[in-house]
Amino acid sequence: MRAVGLYEFGGPDVLRVVDLPDPHAGPGEIRVRVHAAAVNPADTLLRSGVHARMLAAVPGPYVPGMDIAGVVDEIGPGTETDLRIGDSAMAVVMPMGTAAGGYAEYKVLPASWVARAPKGCDHTSTATLPMNGLTALRTLDLLALPAGSVFGVVGAAGGLGGHLVQLAKHQGLTVIADAAPADEELVRSFGADEIVARGTGVAERIRARYPDGVDAVADVALCGPGLSTAVRDGGTFVLFRGADEPGGYAYGNSGRISVVTTFVPDYFGRTDKLDQIRELAEAGVLAPRVAETFTPAGAGDAHRRLAGGGVRGRLVIAF
Repeated sequence: MRAVGLYEFGGPDVLRVVDLPDPHAGPGEIRVRVHAAAVNPADTLLRSGVHARMLAAVPGPYVPGMDIAGVVDEIGPGTETDLRIGDSAMAVVMPMGTAAGGYAEYKVLPASWVARAPKGCDHTSTATLPMNGLTALRTLDLLALPAGSVFGVVGAAGGLGGHLVQLAKHQGLTVIADAAPADEELVRSFGADEIVARGTGVAERIRARYPDGVDAVADVALCGPGLSTAVRDGGTFVLFRGADEPGGYAYGNSGRISVVTTFVPDYFGRTDKLDQIRELAEAGVLAPRVAETFTPAGAGDAHRRLAGGGVRGRLVIAF
């Protein structure tokens, strides 16, 4: 099978098309013929060597990719699943190991990591949903904010930020979000109730609208600890990267607010959560957004495009 992998860590140029043996589904497993794999920021961390220590004992090639869409083409013996051969499906992938990620023509996964694709979504659109959808769902499940609470989303025009706004509105929250002038209409289309200008001073602009602070703020844009000043006493500040990851930071909490970090692998292997994403997409709550598609040979260009910033939607590699 064709895959996109790397034998050494570095910039986008280390990505190359490689030929690997076809995997096959064993007991409890499903094989997906992958037609689309979304490009995640986490893929660039793997490629650049941020996780090199975790892979030190694993031979290459290392294959990135954390969410895929395609067709079920093999079901292992004794596997309990509602899926059947030929069903369109989506899945999440943990790319830690040899040929472990989703940038490949075939992917074998435990059945609980695979769910039916939303009706009416093609493979490319479906591939944009699993990781960002699960991250948004995990965030709002952690917050458990009652309807009417005020939720700030900073980085609202991006893939994850947009899903957070959409899901928060579905749950009856009031959403204040940031946007550049060119993105205001887009962010309003997600359902944001109020918009403030993005960039330096965004916490102060949120406080100007809500002098006592908002109930929670999600730092999707990796603004830094200063953003927490937008949160009311007793409210919650949401982080998405650890202090040891690029863009992450340590937060010296004084006890004025709560701090949570969304760890999306908490929902890996949760078919019920993937099915919830499917249902939300079918209901029009979570909208897939494809920014651009690339061939496997163009995976390096996709990584460069993501690193350049300003991507509105998801970049997808089509197989």
